[in-house]
Amino acid sequence: QVQLVESGGGLVQAGGSLRLSCTASGSIASINAMGWYRQAPGKQRELVARITFGGITNYADSVKGRFTISRDNAKNTVYLQMNSLKPEDTAVYYCNAYRAFIAGSYDSWGQGTQVTVSS
Repeated sequence: QVQLVESGGGLVQAGGSLRLSCTASGSIASINAMGWYRQAPGKQRELVARITFGGITNYADSVKGRFTISRDNAKNTVYLQMNSLKPEDTAVYYCNAYRAFIAGSYDSWGQGTQVTVSS
C-alpha cells in the first residue's frame, strides 16, 4: 500500500506559477514511477507529467516547456512546478504512484488538489 498526500493547489492569475507537492508513505520502495494527472470538469483524467525511478521524465505536449516534474528521494516527495499557467490548466490535479510486479501493476492516487487559473 502507498499513501499519497498532495498540497500546493490554489487560485492564480494567468501567467502565474504554482508548485504542487506530493509526499508518499507506505511501500515506497516498490514505486516504479510517480506522476501528476489532472481532470477538468466534463473531461477525462489525463497525464500531465511523470518521473520514473531512474529519473526519466515525460510530459503532456500541452505543458512541455512550462511544467517541470522533480523529486526529492530523501523526503519521498515529488514536485510539479507549473509556470506560465493558462486558464485551460484549471483542473483537479492528482498525484499517482505506479508499482509493477510480476503478478500485475497497481496505481495509488492522492485525494486531489484544485488548481484554478483565472484569465
